[in-house]
Amino acid sequence: MKRSLYIVLGLLCVALGAAGVVVPGLPTTPFLLLASWLFYRSSPRLQQWLLASWLGRYIRSYHRHGGMTATQKAGAVGVMLFFVLLSALVFIPSGSVARPIVLAAGAIGILTVLFAVPNATSDD
Repeated sequence: MKRSLYIVLGLLCVALGAAGVVVPGLPTTPFLLLASWLFYRSSPRLQQWLLASWLGRYIRSYHRHGGMTATQKAGAVGVMLFFVLLSALVFIPSGSVARPIVLAAGAIGILTVLFAVPNATSDD
């Protein structure tokens, strides 16, 4: 039962991590790290699949450098900022309750990348 739960949760984390590549404010790396841990505990085959997939580069880079490099953080913050502002100012009508929610979620995502994600030991 526990193994099945870990697999389902791992797959959910992979889906959220993949969505985080394009959804502003939704982080990618933390969900993928959690998925990797869940797969490590439940299915080595799924963990190897994740590491070998295009999403695996986020995990490999995080482990190799012990965090995100300054370049990766700057890129992540830039992309999140662009899409949050685009969403909030262009696609969401003014006065909508969704606008402050999107702005708050984006701010939380940016602050998470800047302050909660460890800095990499090297920037190569």
